[in-house]
Amino acid sequence: MAIPSPDLTAAVAALPEALNPLALSLNENPFPPLPAVRSALIESIDSANRYPEFLPERLRSLIAAHVGVGDEQVVIGVGATGVILQVLHAVTSPGEKIVMTSPTFDGYPIFAHMARLESVTVALDAHGHHDLDAMADAAADARVVVVCRPHNPTGTIEPTADIERFLERVPSDTVVLLDEAYVEFLSPAYRIDAPALVERYPNVVVLRTFSKAYGLAGMRIGYGFCAPDLARRLWTMQPPFGIGITSLVAVAASYDAENQLRQRIRMIASERRYLRMRLRSMGVYSTDSHANFVFLPPWRQPWREVFDGTGLQVRNYADGSVRITVGSRQSTRAVLAAVAPFATR
Repeated sequence: MAIPSPDLTAAVAALPEALNPLALSLNENPFPPLPAVRSALIESIDSANRYPEFLPERLRSLIAAHVGVGDEQVVIGVGATGVILQVLHAVTSPGEKIVMTSPTFDGYPIFAHMARLESVTVALDAHGHHDLDAMADAAADARVVVVCRPHNPTGTIEPTADIERFLERVPSDTVVLLDEAYVEFLSPAYRIDAPALVERYPNVVVLRTFSKAYGLAGMRIGYGFCAPDLARRLWTMQPPFGIGITSLVAVAASYDAENQLRQRIRMIASERRYLRMRLRSMGVYSTDSHANFVFLPPWRQPWREVFDGTGLQVRNYADGSVRITVGSRQSTRAVLAAVAPFATR
C-alpha cells in the first residue's frame, strides 16, 4: 500500500471539518451532505476524467422543472455569486450605478468593484429592514438594484406587497436582483411566488443557491431565473465546461431527498428560535431572522470583544454588529457561554 506523500497528507488535513460547532461565520449548513447525496456523489466520481456538458443544459432543465419555469428562463453559475457576475457582465457598463443596502452580502461591493460600477448604498432601518422607497428613488438612474429576501446579514424579510410596490416604482430597464439565497428557510406563508413574479416583471432576476439549505457550499452550484428575453442575454455569459460534472448528480440527489432536507431545515429553524430566545433572556436584541443565522446590532459591549478568544468564528461588521450562523446545540451553548459573562454586568 502506497504511503501518502506529505503534500497529499497536508492537502487532506487542510480540508475544513464537516462538523465544526465553532464555524459560525459563513452561514454554512452545520451538517454534511445528506446520505443519499453523498452516496450519489461517490458513485459519480469515476466520471471525473470526462468533461461536463459544454453548457449545463441538463442541469438547467432539472432546475427549471423543479422551480416551475421554462428551461430557457434558467441560468447556472458557480454558486449564486457566479450568476451575479454573469448578470453584471451582461447588463452593465463601467461607470453605471448599482444600488444595494448597507450592510449587505459581502460579495456585492466586491462584484460592483470588479464590474467597475458605482455602488449606491441605502441604510437599513434600526431593525434590519430595507427602506424600499429610498431604494426605488436611488434606482431611478441605476442599472441594477439588489434586494435580498431573507436579507443577509439581518435575516429580515419585506412583505410581498411591499416588494411588488417597489418593483412598480423601479424603471423597467433597471435589472432587479432578488437574492433568495436563504429562501428554503422561509415558511410557505412568507414565500413569494417567484415564477409568477418574473412573469409580471421581466426586469427581475431571482437568485438561488445550493450552498445554504442544501449544504453543498463546497460544490459551488447556484442558479437564477427570469423572463426568457433577459435569460437569453445572461446565457451568453455561461462559461463553456464551467459547471463540474458532479453538479447534476448532486442536484438530482438533493431534490430526491427533499423530505430529509426539510427535516434539517426544521432543526435549524428550531435552533435559531432557541438561540434568539436565550439571547433575549440575557437582554440581547436580535433582528427577526428568517434564515440560518441571527444578527445582533451593536451592544453595550463590542461584540468583537465578546467573542475574541472563545474560538468562535463569527462575522463582525464595522459598526459593531455581528452575524452568527445557527449551528448545532453545541454551537448555541458556545455562543451563550461567550455572552453570559457580559450579560450579567
